Amino acid sequence: MSATPATATAPVYFDLRDRTLAERWKAWQPVPGQPVSLRRFDAGAKPFSLGNKAEDKAAVEALAVALDALQNLFYADKRYKLLVLLQGTDTAGKDGTIRGVFGRMSALGVHTVGWKAPTEPERARDYLWRIHQQVPPAGEITVFNRSQYEDVLVPVVNGWITPAQHQQRLAHINDFERLLSETGTVVLKFMLHISKEEQRQRLQERLDDPAKHWKFDQSDLAARAQWDGYQRAYERLLAATHTPWAPWTIVPADSKTHRNLMIATLLKAVLERLDLRYPPGDPTLEHLTVV
Repeated sequence: MSATPATATAPVYFDLRDRTLAERWKAWQPVPGQPVSLRRFDAGAKPFSLGNKAEDKAAVEALAVALDALQNLFYADKRYKLLVLLQGTDTAGKDGTIRGVFGRMSALGVHTVGWKAPTEPERARDYLWRIHQQVPPAGEITVFNRSQYEDVLVPVVNGWITPAQHQQRLAHINDFERLLSETGTVVLKFMLHISKEEQRQRLQERLDDPAKHWKFDQSDLAARAQWDGYQRAYERLLAATHTPWAPWTIVPADSKTHRNLMIATLLKAVLERLDLRYPPGDPTLEHLTVV
């Protein structure tokens, strides 16, 4: 079973009408069929910046309002489902992205799932069993804080699965995401890319700030000691699972504001490309007057 992405035509909603934006997006995606080196992607870059932090913050706020309106239309349309995956090392900003990009949306049609180590009942089944239960229904948006990709990161870095099992899992995930895509789910995957120095600073902030101290865990240091192993595992999965039906975007995330700006910009563009519409109204209500 090969993990090499199959040849397929990308769904139309990834073919952005704004060609300049499409080219900027492409620059932060893996090149199909080629190895990925995260060193090539500058975690401190700000390719979507409008010029300064104040302008970027204002743009994020405006985008959050626009995304709320689009989410309302998405919920009414009900032709699609949207699954957004946020992957990244500890402190990469998954929680902050959810607050900054999705925080204005109604809880009616948006929910988040935070993935932790599998429970005993979950371990007794195949590793994708718990994931499939949480994918969005029609008209709804689900945001994964971590995802099925933990199963090709942690076990790989720690040597819990063989190279053959690793390859097999990458192929499983490609097939799983193609199933979702072919049954109406738009799958957007964002790898929040921070530098090792930025992670050090954020971990230290958790230690120094009483309001953040609860977030710190000794396991964070153990994972940090395996930084190079995780970078290699990310490079492998990005190359193997960047597919036309479920593309990856590598988001330079040393800047929290820019991280949110980039994700919100691309999310808005994809939602607008869906040509969402309200369902037709009940004709018997056309001339009804509420008294």
